[in-house]
Amino acid sequence: MGYRGKLEAQARAREMRAEGKLLADIAAELGVSKSSVSVWVRDVDFTPSKRRYGPQRQPNRLEQARLQQIEALDREGVDRMGRLTEQAFLAAGAALYAGEGTKGDREIVFSNTDPAMVSFFCAWLRRFFRIDEARLRVRVYLHEGLDLDAAERHWSAVTAVPRSQFRSPYRAIADPTIRKNKHEFGCAYVRYSCAETHRRIMGLVRALLISVPIPG
Repeated sequence: MGYRGKLEAQARAREMRAEGKLLADIAAELGVSKSSVSVWVRDVDFTPSKRRYGPQRQPNRLEQARLQQIEALDREGVDRMGRLTEQAFLAAGAALYAGEGTKGDREIVFSNTDPAMVSFFCAWLRRFFRIDEARLRVRVYLHEGLDLDAAERHWSAVTAVPRSQFRSPYRAIADPTIRKNKHEFGCAYVRYSCAETHRRIMGLVRALLISVPIPG
């Protein structure tokens, strides 16, 4: 996203916030991280949108208190975290990959349904490793009946990988006995085949795990 695009995203985020949209909804629509949205809209007056609860239902006192606490703690988190140093960014990405990335040798695969997580990983991968952009691949896992074109456009914007580099999608058949909720844009799998880069990442993961201080 260029400078002009970033300014447009900030302006749109502020408009949506003034309309009562939650941080997560704004981040998902704009394809940016929730923490970025929180910084952009921190001075915008916010009242949770009643449309989230349907035309006949009003948020009760406990729901309102829950939403207000979440928003307040999100702001506290942004203030407490501050701007990541290079070393903190490196460690955070290694921790994220330790939890969500594949551990087998030779290729890097990171998957998630959260656009903020996927965006963070892609930014981290590009920042700390020499990446051949033409070799990046994305595959979308999406339930049948959902809009594949919209999903691929969404994940292309999040990952900054052109759709020409997307692999054939996987269309899952929904099983109502297993789950009822379906992610609108499905799950994105970001793949990069390079044994050396994968081994460098796993070296960071192992270094991170042995560096954690153990009480006692």
